[in-house]
Amino acid sequence: MSEPDQRIHEDGSPDRLAIDTIRTLAMDAVQKANSGHPGTPMALAPVVHTLWSRFLRYDPAAPDWPNRDRFVLSVGHASMLLYAVLHLAGVREIDADGQPTGKPAVSLDDIQQFRQLSSKTPGHPEYRMTTGVETTTGPLGQGCGNSVGMAIAERALAARYNRDGFDLFDHDVYVLCGDGDMMEGVSGEAASIAGHLKLSNLCWIYDSNHISIEGSTDLAFDEDVGQRFQAYGWNVLHVDDANDTEALAEAIATFRATSDAPTFIVVHSVIGWGSPRAGSEKAHGEALGEDNVRATKQAYGWPEDAQFLVPEGVAERFSAALADRGRPAREAWEALFARYRETYRQEAAEIDELRRGKLHSGWQQALPSFDADPKGLASRDSSGKVINAVSPHLPALLGGAADLSPSTKTDIKGANSFEANEYGGKNLHFGVREHAMGSIANGMALSYLRPYTATFLVFADYMRAPIRLAAIMELPVVFVFTHDSIGVGEDGPTHQPIEHLATLRATPGLDTIRPGDANEVAVAWKVALEHSHEPTALILSRQAIPTLDRSKYASAEGLERGGYVLADAEGRVPEVILIGTGSELPMVVDAHERLTAEGVRSRVVSLPSWYLFEKQDRAYRESVLPPAITARLAVEQAGSFGWDRYVTSDGGTITMSTFGASAPLAKLQEKYGFTVDNIVKMARELMEKAQ
Repeated sequence: MSEPDQRIHEDGSPDRLAIDTIRTLAMDAVQKANSGHPGTPMALAPVVHTLWSRFLRYDPAAPDWPNRDRFVLSVGHASMLLYAVLHLAGVREIDADGQPTGKPAVSLDDIQQFRQLSSKTPGHPEYRMTTGVETTTGPLGQGCGNSVGMAIAERALAARYNRDGFDLFDHDVYVLCGDGDMMEGVSGEAASIAGHLKLSNLCWIYDSNHISIEGSTDLAFDEDVGQRFQAYGWNVLHVDDANDTEALAEAIATFRATSDAPTFIVVHSVIGWGSPRAGSEKAHGEALGEDNVRATKQAYGWPEDAQFLVPEGVAERFSAALADRGRPAREAWEALFARYRETYRQEAAEIDELRRGKLHSGWQQALPSFDADPKGLASRDSSGKVINAVSPHLPALLGGAADLSPSTKTDIKGANSFEANEYGGKNLHFGVREHAMGSIANGMALSYLRPYTATFLVFADYMRAPIRLAAIMELPVVFVFTHDSIGVGEDGPTHQPIEHLATLRATPGLDTIRPGDANEVAVAWKVALEHSHEPTALILSRQAIPTLDRSKYASAEGLERGGYVLADAEGRVPEVILIGTGSELPMVVDAHERLTAEGVRSRVVSLPSWYLFEKQDRAYRESVLPPAITARLAVEQAGSFGWDRYVTSDGGTITMSTFGASAPLAKLQEKYGFTVDNIVKMARELMEKAQ
């Protein structure tokens, strides 16, 4: 197969040859798949080539090196840009256990399988699927938010572990983002907090091409983004032409010399550069077509009919440029860490655990237990006690709330706030930025930390995307949600969640836990922190919940199986099963005691985690909910959606079918039927129906 004609290939340099290789690989992959976005990879190939070949501190042979620079492709639709670079860089694959396989992370065959079933080159980059992909991107703005979490993590790790002469953590985070990212509100939230924290290890490279799916961004977007970022407290630089690699290199060098602010580099590009249809929506959102591909290759001085061509020496030169800088840096780091281990054994052991995704051993012994108490305490309060009990034993645990820590009880007492110039603090203040809070937490989890976030359950809607992405990426983030029901009372329906539990429970891979008393809260935190590949949503009350007498009722450790028999019919076959979660569980127990006193054989099932319960084998599930017992009643101050799985068509629920109202809690419970009297009444009706 013929090589590109160097005579008409603009400057004929090896760098330019590599840049056009990235472009043509992207065109060919999208054309073969007849699906994808060729324009952005074509336009930004010079940007990514310059960053990777001249600046990124990254060893292709060890892509999990802890102090590597991170590269985040927030414009995930341009995934072929990243796949082409990973291929040319010679990045080596690492398996799920962190072991090298000896295979390339992205082979040329993988590129030819772009967007195909089970390939390592899906339509948008996916973490855990493709080595070298630092985070799953695609929903615009999420990569931007993740990058802030990564930058926070670097600062937190440096504050805890760096010592004089031992700068173990000093890496940078680079992001490639576009107009769509800038339009999404999450990027503005994330940028605002990054500027406040003066994260000078963070650099966003903004592709300002003025094209979106609908056409020119003038249709809906004409602000000066650079001025906006100046207002956020960022250092803003401009590169007038994406093909001007020297101007870009100068801008990146300026970023690396900046120590008091994050950097925002505005790069002006023409989408689909070199294509006869440059600037069109076709170059942005679909294959160019065979004729346009040939014409574009001709403009590059490329063999028109060559497909997936990597000219001789291109990959070798690109990989060497990256490895010649990254390998010595990585080897020097490993030698530094070996010396560090001799002096700081405990800290080194902690770092080893973090790299393996493990928590510091022995923390479970710090979990509190709670005595029986008819008054009890709100599960948000017991959760706060658990956080404070385990935090001293978990150096990787840090988090905070969206301006609600006094209400969510998530402050770590005696710990400093994580702020600019105080990066060793464990209390994060996200401000009223729920969406960015979730995406930032994901970025932290991608960088060895164990973050938690907190807000009211009704505001889970503001962070749906990062919760979903945490589940897709299998990140062990803990999302704390308080004020979990109509128990919010006088705040009214705008603050009373109804459908939120159902939507969280419907998210694959997310463990949604609604504990029913203080001891279930402690076990719920144990489960959440022991998860290594699942995020957890902890659903907690504002109002006090009685602490059950565990000498009388089953141990709260039953929560580890998702659901368990809390109280039973004393060795006899139950006539009715009462199922409860959260603040309704003690109410269900009271109804059980009344029914028992009246001679009814009643069973109480606590079912705080449907996710964990469904993981149990069929025999266990049927031992808790025997199929023969059809008189079943579920009680939960939320929507009924999903409960039919457990109560079946012959059972019933006391749940919400409308939004709530503004009133004292007792009035609301009476209005909507959340009383012991009503539970007893409905239980008897279901028993009669079953008979």
